Amino acid sequence: MAKGTIPSGGLEGMAVLVTGGGTGIGTACALRCAADGAAVTICGRTESKLSDAAKRIEASAGHGGSIHYVVGDVTNEEDVARVVAKAVEPTGGLDGCVANAGGGGGMGPYHVQDTDEFLRVLHLNVLGTMLSVKHTAPHLVEAGGGSFVGMSSIAGHVTHPYFGAYCVSKAGIEQMMKNAADEFGARGVRFNSIRPGFISTEIMEGIPRDSEVYSSYIDNTPMNGVGEPDDIGNLARFLIGPESRWVTGTAINVDGGHALRRGPDFSQFVEPAIGKDVLAGDRPKA
Repeated sequence: MAKGTIPSGGLEGMAVLVTGGGTGIGTACALRCAADGAAVTICGRTESKLSDAAKRIEASAGHGGSIHYVVGDVTNEEDVARVVAKAVEPTGGLDGCVANAGGGGGMGPYHVQDTDEFLRVLHLNVLGTMLSVKHTAPHLVEAGGGSFVGMSSIAGHVTHPYFGAYCVSKAGIEQMMKNAADEFGARGVRFNSIRPGFISTEIMEGIPRDSEVYSSYIDNTPMNGVGEPDDIGNLARFLIGPESRWVTGTAINVDGGHALRRGPDFSQFVEPAIGKDVLAGDRPKA
């Protein structure tokens, strides 16, 4: 748990689902909620990762909090329905959901995007979040009000050249949260988005520290560093909890100020694969 983060309770008796909870940001969100007393269920596609994460979370659970896991794919509606049913079991209801499952792919300018890969990323991020809303919202209404947190990105509102469907999908998540906040507000259910910046996760660890890409992140971050998954987990816990009862329909940056400047430059990685001319917009050579 991050320095200065002290479990304080406040989520006792609540049930929370965290999708994509087996690694990185998802694990941090689940850990923070369980530490403050929630019965947390995590889901993901790889059982070994979920099992390992559950052990870490269990060791930090407090105030009666607990951890449970179930294997499932958020792009498969039957899986999502089954995962949500599992999340309801510990308390008989559901009070919150952090829709963290997502990812990117298909790096390159739009005129060379692979259509199948573009759709895969859209399905993972947008469809996966929508199905999570579809199957959790009725439970949140039945609970008399609850909180749904969509995981956006700095890329959802600051240009990230060559990120393809990722930027589009994260912007879509933010608009979905706004619409849902309007639709379910009268029933006391809140919907918000978190916009992580450069966070030290398994994916970001793949960027060499001596690369131009890494430097472009740091140079454009006023706080001159990299965030930690716990920075996101702490905000997710706040948005899930009663302290944020009057917060809905908004997107909150957790990026060290990165959004004040510009997105990263990935041309160092993309150009060798497709060539300088294609990167600049020319047609690929046959």
